[in-house]
Amino acid sequence: MKKHLLAVLLGLMMSAFFVSNAQQTYTAAQDSAIARAKDFVGHLTKGEHSICIGFFDSTMKAVMPLEKLKEVWDTVLVQVGSFKKQLRVNYQKYKVYDIVFVTCVFEKDTTDVRVVLNEKKQVAGLFFSKSQAPVEYKAPPYVKRETFREEEVMVGSGKWTLHGTLTIPKTAEPFPAIVLVHGSGPNDRDETIGPNKVFRDLAWGLASKGIAVLRYEKRTREHGTELMAVRSKLTVKDEVIDDALSAVNLLRGTKGIDVHRIFVLGHSLGGMLAPRIGAADPGLAGLVMLAGATRPLEDVIVEQTAYLAQLSGLSQEQQQAQVTAIEKQRDKVKKLTKADTSSGEVYFSAPPSYWLDLRGYDPPQVAQSLNMRMLILQGERDYQVTMKDYERWKSALGLNKNVTFKTYPKLNHLFIAGEGKSGPAEYQRVGHVQEEVIDDVASWLMK
Repeated sequence: MKKHLLAVLLGLMMSAFFVSNAQQTYTAAQDSAIARAKDFVGHLTKGEHSICIGFFDSTMKAVMPLEKLKEVWDTVLVQVGSFKKQLRVNYQKYKVYDIVFVTCVFEKDTTDVRVVLNEKKQVAGLFFSKSQAPVEYKAPPYVKRETFREEEVMVGSGKWTLHGTLTIPKTAEPFPAIVLVHGSGPNDRDETIGPNKVFRDLAWGLASKGIAVLRYEKRTREHGTELMAVRSKLTVKDEVIDDALSAVNLLRGTKGIDVHRIFVLGHSLGGMLAPRIGAADPGLAGLVMLAGATRPLEDVIVEQTAYLAQLSGLSQEQQQAQVTAIEKQRDKVKKLTKADTSSGEVYFSAPPSYWLDLRGYDPPQVAQSLNMRMLILQGERDYQVTMKDYERWKSALGLNKNVTFKTYPKLNHLFIAGEGKSGPAEYQRVGHVQEEVIDDVASWLMK
């Protein structure tokens, strides 16, 4: 539930890497991979989809056949306008894969097309993301950098191990600790969105007040390429819940942590799934839900699309066409059965298994069954998870003495202050999580 429709469409696997604009010198092998990727993108931007399919490996041919590739590309063009030119390229190596970022200029925006090539130089992954210029992170005034230290950690074990950062106060031990759980999309440990780093603000702000914070790379970021091979079986348990539970277990074994005061904070999708995390680990001290949706995710996507269509300046007919297309996808999601899990189809970039894992899940209802403290916070200017969701939390849990509620009139989905109607462009302006939110979370944790 993050960013705009393009991110929704490719949200599970979309690249979140930073692409440098600096000139680089490449080896002959790297130049060959770059040429291959540029050739592929050239055919894609010319609408030569049949030729593009010939570049795909067997997995890509299964998950993105001709009609699906056309659908994805048409949706990209709706968002960013007609293709103008290839601007630059950047290369990275990840294990056996060549990763080439081809930055393309479109009528409305500049977009990075990430082409992942296997050892045979076949396309093993295709992702789109808004091209970002580098912005140096400057800590907000409420951060007291001298009061904490950071160390690198590994979350989980085996195939899906994740790199993470543990922020540790320099106060007397033991101290309370909290795990940060991302929203949808392949987020990094800082939950970087445009020039903003929501989770770094939270980690450094809370650590400045004596709270240890664990944040980590999301599985769909660190292992996005490997997940392509098992994508047809992906669930929210795989994407979010298992890694959050592993992070909690890491804290339980960490010196200096008060094992009786370990909390989980979920933002957006993480907030929506926080009750499931709590149900899976009753030993948690409590949950914090920041902008956690309470309605079916496919319904929220339709609502977001309608809102953004109104902001787009498109004609009524064009707006309705966008919404109708998303409504058709939503209707297909609602009709999915177990028999569809082997179909190879994807809906909003997720397989049937993903949607079936969410089927019937009611976050407030699950939260009612939990015997732990909860803090539910909501920005009133949030267009992605709205006050409708907050009111459902309050209606279900408002009489519970273990639940605390608060809203913030000027805050958006990132809990950054602004004015007027919120929109995707607002996320591209430098800001920080509001100090009041840091104070409220910290004081609640310390009770």
